[in-house]
Amino acid sequence: MSETTAARSSRLTTAFDIPRPPGLTWYVQAQQPVGYEVSLTRGLLSPANPALAKAVGADGRGGVRALVVVDRVVDELYGSALRAYFTAWQTDATWLVMPGDEETKALGQVVDVTRAMTEMGILRRTERVVVVGGGVLMDVVGMAASLYRRGAPYVRVPTTLVGQVDAGVGVKTGVNHGTHKNRLGTYFAPEVTLIDPEFLRTVPARHIANGLAEIIKMALIKDKDLFALLEETVTHISSDSLADCGADMSAVVSRAIAGMLDELEPNLWESVLERSVDYGHTFSPSLELRADPPLLHGEAVAVDMAVCVALAAGREYLSAAEAHRALALIAAAGLPLTHPVFTPELLQVGLADAVKHRDGLQRLPLTEGIGSCVFVNDVTAAELARALDFVHAYTDRTNGPEQ
Repeated sequence: MSETTAARSSRLTTAFDIPRPPGLTWYVQAQQPVGYEVSLTRGLLSPANPALAKAVGADGRGGVRALVVVDRVVDELYGSALRAYFTAWQTDATWLVMPGDEETKALGQVVDVTRAMTEMGILRRTERVVVVGGGVLMDVVGMAASLYRRGAPYVRVPTTLVGQVDAGVGVKTGVNHGTHKNRLGTYFAPEVTLIDPEFLRTVPARHIANGLAEIIKMALIKDKDLFALLEETVTHISSDSLADCGADMSAVVSRAIAGMLDELEPNLWESVLERSVDYGHTFSPSLELRADPPLLHGEAVAVDMAVCVALAAGREYLSAAEAHRALALIAAAGLPLTHPVFTPELLQVGLADAVKHRDGLQRLPLTEGIGSCVFVNDVTAAELARALDFVHAYTDRTNGPEQ
């Protein structure tokens, strides 16, 4: 051994000598700021509107690339306009058209997106992924962006009502796995979400109702003025009225988004598991995965909310009149109140799974008066059965068809 080598070995041995028990402990603490923009805009696909171009870093002089992931149905409706927009802004777009239905929301789709990113050779920090579609596709692409090289910037363009008021405004991504909804996922914020109500003009009525469930949720647990506005307008809400975005519709959508963001911002990473925005999402995952024919997400949420309204009425958090108003609003939106699969036994299964997800407690959000929320941890099987009876009695009394 040379003299130099011997000296180096001696220094290393001294500096890195393995400590004896109790050893050494290092504590590392870091903070990473999170900031993203949610913006309502009109005419997003008009080349005169720079919002989408700005989001991908385009200035109209070329040299900008982006991977654009588009829902298959959206591509049929808006693909030409999307391509014309990026051409006008001299953006070199690589296109990936994918299905955006719940049945395809799986890890394989995430891998497909990352494969497209690799084949494009996307740059890690300066080139964006743009997702154009509903909540399912945004969850898939967001998860892919979070995983690819441990984080690649992405932009959301939600085209459904549930995407614009719910799935597109938070930071959660995820896919279904096994028999569980969103069992695999991450928290990963987009750089920007661009919301254009004009996309809603081509959304079928059933999917409009699907999004209204999430708006009604926010009204019930946070915003009594939104609830009153919905009572006045719900029978007039349609794809066209939302796309036209008059004063009432603008208020409905903007209040729902603002309420959601107000609840999410202080708890983006869900360090606090008592979340009012989980209202309607305790029992619905079990129903959504078992219903045949399949239910849309908002339809399952509506049935869950009806049970929760009945639970609140049983505990006198809601008066009978308030409970009936809530159920009437859900039904008027074109949403189901009951489902044959929703038995007392399934409710217990759903609650048990929620307890695992919520770290050992029910943390069940219930309305405490329309527009506010309380959490409970002691709901019993007997209460669940009585809640179902309450909803069935209401539907029988109002001659509503049992869904």
